Amino acid sequence: MAFILLTSVSLLGRSRKGPARSAVDARKGKKLADIDVLTQLIEPEAKALGFDLVRVKIFGGEDATLQVMAERPDTRQLTIDDCAALSRRLSDMLDEKDPIESAYRLEVSSPGIDRPLTRLKDFADWAGHEARVNVAEAVQGRKQFKAVLAGLDGDTILLDDLKLGRVEIGFDNLHSAKLILTDALISATMPLSSDGADEIETEG
Repeated sequence: MAFILLTSVSLLGRSRKGPARSAVDARKGKKLADIDVLTQLIEPEAKALGFDLVRVKIFGGEDATLQVMAERPDTRQLTIDDCAALSRRLSDMLDEKDPIESAYRLEVSSPGIDRPLTRLKDFADWAGHEARVNVAEAVQGRKQFKAVLAGLDGDTILLDDLKLGRVEIGFDNLHSAKLILTDALISATMPLSSDGADEIETEG
């Protein structure tokens, strides 16, 4: 039975291409789970509640955590009640399917303000904001960029770099990307309430 951690960070405010990915315990080199398989199981459950899946990630070894980020399409956030509803639904499904052999914690959260950018559409939605982007294979001699998102050209991510100018990165070359917390980003992100972030822990 999973230990469930529910986190809402909304108050601070994959049409994914590329090779199949897996989560590995770096200490032992042991594969924990196939992320693409987990995503295929989790995404329909999120959509059934009206949520868009943002990211599925598993990390850790003997004390592994399955992290699920999701959002409401209209607010780009989740409330603590949303997190609880999704967690209950996922917990039932994961208990039935049992896709992860070892014990783990389930963490359900909204992406927060300085959110990870995991879907192609994210780079259009957040155009004009700064992001830190890492690529698998170097582009113009670099593997990391801190630049302003300039939208998309098909499956190509466009960045405006202060030194390099316009940079084009294929979505299939993307390693990771995350928005940078700025005053402009905070202003553009409408919080759901002013009560602050909430965290609830329950054990199944």
